[in-house]
Amino acid sequence: MTDTTTPDALVDEWLTVPDVAERLELDAGKVRRLVQEGRLVGVRRGDPKVFSVPAAFLVPGHLANPSAPSRAEGLPQWTVLAALQGTLTLLRDAGFSDEEAVVWLFSELEGLRGSPIAALREGRKTEVRRLAQAEL
Repeated sequence: MTDTTTPDALVDEWLTVPDVAERLELDAGKVRRLVQEGRLVGVRRGDPKVFSVPAAFLVPGHLANPSAPSRAEGLPQWTVLAALQGTLTLLRDAGFSDEEAVVWLFSELEGLRGSPIAALREGRKTEVRRLAQAEL
């Protein structure tokens, strides 16, 4: 039986800092800054422990805000999901560690019709934030 309370059991694709940097067309230092600023979160996993970020946190540039896709020219090919930062802030305020936040974001939640990360990627941040606020 699989333990569904660990990030590895819930997240199907992980990216290392160099992978995120390549996808976002940034240097690794700027990716680390995104983590420090709370725009991205990841966990140490594997052996040896390597800091990894769920790939679902990155979206095509025109879908940074999925509820209002952009048609603008010159957008980056990939970007961080815009609604992620505010949701992470709420979870941290509720006392969640980074690992607990990842587990919460990828767990199926009753009343949400799926996981919070899926809902955020569909543009349903209000529903997700309401549930995160209830954790306070």
